Amino acid sequence: MAGRAPVLRKAVLFVILSAPSLAGARLAYYSDYFSFVGQDEQGRVAFALDTNRGQDGREFQAEHFAVLHAEGQGWIGLRGSGPFPNTGQVLEGLTDSEHFRFSGTPESGMTIESPENSLSLRIDAIPVHLDRKRGQDRYWMGSVSATLVWAGRTLPGRVIYEHIHFEDWNRLARTYPGFWRDFHGLYLLLRDPATGDLGDLYLHRQRSEKLAGLTGLVDGFAVADGTILRLEGAEIHVTGHRPALGFYRWPRSWEGRWTGEGGELTFSLELEDRKTITNWIIGGFAMGIARGTVEIRGRTWDAYGLGEIIK
Repeated sequence: MAGRAPVLRKAVLFVILSAPSLAGARLAYYSDYFSFVGQDEQGRVAFALDTNRGQDGREFQAEHFAVLHAEGQGWIGLRGSGPFPNTGQVLEGLTDSEHFRFSGTPESGMTIESPENSLSLRIDAIPVHLDRKRGQDRYWMGSVSATLVWAGRTLPGRVIYEHIHFEDWNRLARTYPGFWRDFHGLYLLLRDPATGDLGDLYLHRQRSEKLAGLTGLVDGFAVADGTILRLEGAEIHVTGHRPALGFYRWPRSWEGRWTGEGGELTFSLELEDRKTITNWIIGGFAMGIARGTVEIRGRTWDAYGLGEIIK
């Protein structure tokens, strides 16, 4: 036994140093989310693309999630949602898939193209409206003018952009039970019905401890009249529900307000055309069209865009 001890110690040491999870191998997750709303003479179109990358040791992952809703037509099927090989081991930049290609950067202006879906989105350079950091993790958001060319239509509008980076966490490779807790995300285009001026409203309310440490429980921003209001700590109340196929309910409407430097904001919104993406029986993930009115410093704006719900 004594003679075998050095050999066993070397074997144990080799296994420890060879195991990625024990040798400091990287675990990381990057997400870039683009939410567009635009309008032409045929009506409004909302398009969202979430492009995600991850690393778990020597393994790299990538995933796209894409939805499109056309007023008067409903939800339009798009090709390209789902996981795909991250052969280039891309994390910090956007990686092309078979269905979506990227040129440029969010900071300098960019284009998203999907010939298979007859879709092209041109986005101006995105300014930072909201920026949070915690250690190596980062969460930043902005909004800017953009133009969607889809199915022969050209729709000027705006994009709300969201970037998240987590170290020591990667939902593409690992499972985190209970991570998503009552997330309500509103990505809305504001339009003055009298002047045609455009603006943005982003708000979220959620109860995830992991997200709260970086994104906050309630946060957001509004862009209107050439100014940016930071909506941290806004009041967001669910004022109606609809039943779900499980032990939970979908929100049907929201009301809320924010008062701070720059004035006061109030809103009243309804969720319609809800599309259930996933149902876990005890919860679910859905997208919908949120519409209503937003009042900012006494000026009333029509609001229209995407609502993202994770219960």
